[in-house]
Amino acid sequence: MTRLLMISGSTAESSLQTSALRTAVRLAPPGVVAEVYDGLRHLPAFVPGEAAPAAALAVRERIAAADAVLFCTPEYAGSLPGSLKNLLDHVVAGGDLGGKPVAWLSVATPGQDESARVALETVLAHCNARLLHAACQRIPLMPHAVDGQGMVSDAQLHQALGDMLQTLTRILTQVQTSQAPSWQINSSLFPTLTREGDRPTFRPRRPF
Repeated sequence: MTRLLMISGSTAESSLQTSALRTAVRLAPPGVVAEVYDGLRHLPAFVPGEAAPAAALAVRERIAAADAVLFCTPEYAGSLPGSLKNLLDHVVAGGDLGGKPVAWLSVATPGQDESARVALETVLAHCNARLLHAACQRIPLMPHAVDGQGMVSDAQLHQALGDMLQTLTRILTQVQTSQAPSWQINSSLFPTLTREGDRPTFRPRRPF
């Protein structure tokens, strides 16, 4: 079973981003449990040096439990919404995205959220998250595509969202099955251990 956590960068319940993720939950393929994080509006401000509040610990636990995280965010004032950046500040402090597979979904037309996307990728890099570039997709939505219940109602868009989830799941499966073998150990203190046959050949440096 694959657990997918979806995070919208908008605090508006009727936003295109939240509506797209809410719809995607219903379109999750078999074997995938998807959920949308809905606590962004009530997340306390990150304060360096202070203990993480309960709401921050809760979202960090949900991220840690997920096999992958999908972000969908609008652009505010040429960058990420402050509420999403606040969440990421909490997560950076906890290190919960380290090595975690992540991707983004854009529902804006090209050129309307490029700064937010670049900022998101920059912060995710600081979190040491594993960005699945091939799973990042743009599915432009217009306001009329969302019904009164905050769901995407267009059948073609349903197909696009379903295809996006299938792609993300397939890539995630490939990532999980291509992990380093048990004989290979990576450490920040020691070099990578390799099998005898893989040992590199070192050539002495010529004297000047």
